[in-house]
Amino acid sequence: MSTEYFIVLGVVGVAFFAVSGALLGHDKSINGFGIVVVGVMTALGGGTLRDLLLGKPIFWVETSEYLLATYSAIFATVLFIRYMPSPSNFYFILIDTIGLAIFNVIGIEKALISGTGMIVALTMGMTTGIFGGLMRDVVCREVPYVMRGDVYASACFAGGLTYAALFALDIPYIWCILGSISVTVLMRIASLHWGVKVDLFRKRTPRPN
Repeated sequence: MSTEYFIVLGVVGVAFFAVSGALLGHDKSINGFGIVVVGVMTALGGGTLRDLLLGKPIFWVETSEYLLATYSAIFATVLFIRYMPSPSNFYFILIDTIGLAIFNVIGIEKALISGTGMIVALTMGMTTGIFGGLMRDVVCREVPYVMRGDVYASACFAGGLTYAALFALDIPYIWCILGSISVTVLMRIASLHWGVKVDLFRKRTPRPN
């Protein structure tokens, strides 16, 4: 992926996650600078952990466009909330899901560029996508999506597998990206629509004698 593509995708990703953080902060009655803190944490947390694990310069320190996109998205969200005080929860879910899908791809790409194998890249994609939202939910005293049994981390992983499959087939990067994002978003939204849960450790109901 070219540097321009990478930066554009990253800027879009941090903007979506910044909006999701600000929306949840508003829903939890966080005011003032707290909204900014939650938005920044959500937007930059996953990528910061990724870069630390990969031993790379922190992305928002190296390129200021990420910070500008984060603050701009938070400011736009605050204005939106002032004129539409009770945004539907669907907006939050959709924005968070798109941010998750984009950050997943960025994490995979950055890991591959750093010379890791695909399994490490898939793990790094999930880390990038999930960690910011995990921090957001903990700070806002919410049970994180990834721990509720929702199709969240699994949607992220499915998007990563889609990327890996297309990459192995030597499909152009843009289609690897679009395929991965589409699978993650559609799988997450569809699971919410039909109420699908991932209950790996659900106890089996004993059969009556």
